[in-house]
Amino acid sequence: MIKFTNHNKKDKQKFLNAFGKLKEDPFDFEQIENYFRKKDNSAAFQVLSDKTCRDLDFNELFMFLDRTNSKVGQQFLYNQLRTIPSDSNKTEHEKLISEFTNNSSFRVDIQGQLAKLNKMETFYIHSLFQDEHLKPPKWFFVIKLLSFTGLLLLILLFFYSQAFFAFLGVFIINAGVHYWNKRNLYPYLASLPQLLKLNSIARDLFKFDILKKINPNLQESIRIVGKIKNRISFFKMEANMQGDLMAIVWGFFELLKILFLLEPLLLFRVIKDLDSKRKEIEELFLFVGQIDSLLSVASLRYSLNNYCVPKILDEDKGIIVKDMYHPLINDCVKNSISAANKSVLLTGSNMSGKTSFIKTIGINTITGLTLNTCFSKEFYLPKLRIYSAIRINDDLMNDKSYYFEEVLTIKEMIDNSDNGTHLFLLDEIFKGTNTIERVSAGKAVLRFLAGAGNIVFVSTHDIELADLLKDEYSLYHFSEKVDNNKVVNFDYKLKEGKLKNRNAIQILQANDYPDEVIHEATELSEELEKKYYNTFRE
Repeated sequence: MIKFTNHNKKDKQKFLNAFGKLKEDPFDFEQIENYFRKKDNSAAFQVLSDKTCRDLDFNELFMFLDRTNSKVGQQFLYNQLRTIPSDSNKTEHEKLISEFTNNSSFRVDIQGQLAKLNKMETFYIHSLFQDEHLKPPKWFFVIKLLSFTGLLLLILLFFYSQAFFAFLGVFIINAGVHYWNKRNLYPYLASLPQLLKLNSIARDLFKFDILKKINPNLQESIRIVGKIKNRISFFKMEANMQGDLMAIVWGFFELLKILFLLEPLLLFRVIKDLDSKRKEIEELFLFVGQIDSLLSVASLRYSLNNYCVPKILDEDKGIIVKDMYHPLINDCVKNSISAANKSVLLTGSNMSGKTSFIKTIGINTITGLTLNTCFSKEFYLPKLRIYSAIRINDDLMNDKSYYFEEVLTIKEMIDNSDNGTHLFLLDEIFKGTNTIERVSAGKAVLRFLAGAGNIVFVSTHDIELADLLKDEYSLYHFSEKVDNNKVVNFDYKLKEGKLKNRNAIQILQANDYPDEVIHEATELSEELEKKYYNTFRE
């Protein structure tokens, strides 16, 4: 068993204090995402698109959710949140989360081990099983010949002083080969020493019976990777020497490496070994990453006043939530909703809470299906694929207007709508075009998307859509009040039915717009409302 000694009491207290707290470390998303970008997730139920992640403020969400102790765990957690699994071992995972939460001694032991993998160099371990490795040059046999020649001439120097010039010539050639090889070595100087550390930590964690259940066969991978420990240790020593002031020792060691061409000989031998051990290295990575991810979930839950484990329903049961909130909004107003038999259409003015509510549904669905954790008192949902059209911008570089970008995004939803149960999240559908065509196209598209067992959450300013889709959609709204002091008050509470009072002009009035502007706007609004109402009724 791993235990803290007396001189580690400070570290022990640090780990105890960190549990349930946000991380203070900077987030290097380019490195964090690398494992996910290169991983084959074709077997997953769904891989969340970059578009959906932007819509739901995924990076900000990740910074809130991430309580991992290692870079391996951080990369694993990012991939976990981006991929909805086809299946998962939730029962065993929940047992381990509970153990982390309730057994602080056990938890601190694990944190202490994982924290050894928190250096920036650890980010490169994934490259050892995901990236293509270097191939030895066709003239690699020359390197072997030069190494042997260097050894032979060194021995001859003790007997024939005339061999010095030949020795010097070979040394110069070897120096050229040695420094040519440095560019091959640099990519591995970070990852190889960290692989040794990963293997050692996986071996120590595997001693805990409760952790063995994550991968009962991991011992074989630990053994296989351990076979190349001595050769990798050579590069670990190189990495350490670059960081200290042992100039004399380093200089002597460098001369030996040049003379016998130790670096290229050992490097390409190690690379060959690594290439045949990708599966075992990845298993170590997944084992440690899974443990750190579950510990992160335990820490996250510990920090929350309210959360629940979601209940996964049959496909046709819809979404039912109670007291749901957005985890990134301080003092967020909680809302409940039942979308058991119909999709949901939200009406309301700007800033009333429509978009935030739709994002909250999306975020809770993602964390529920990936981390088995929802920010609500209750959350019932089927397994869903998530698509969104919330944050759309003009693509000026490719000469695409806002409306055209929106058309392409919603077309993707239509193309996927008959392929199982989906959750479609839309904010102000077709707002890039005129009112009549927006309402007409919106009505047709929303009716189509709601078919085949899909669940749609859509917001709109167009009250006409609420009337046209009342048979396919449950109607809800957010509203605000403008009091006698011309102060706008938002309560952010979800209410049943469509919005009946339009307060946009009242808000203008509350902000001291001229009376003639308010008067003209009111008259025109009443006239247009009658016109459009008659148009859509016909």
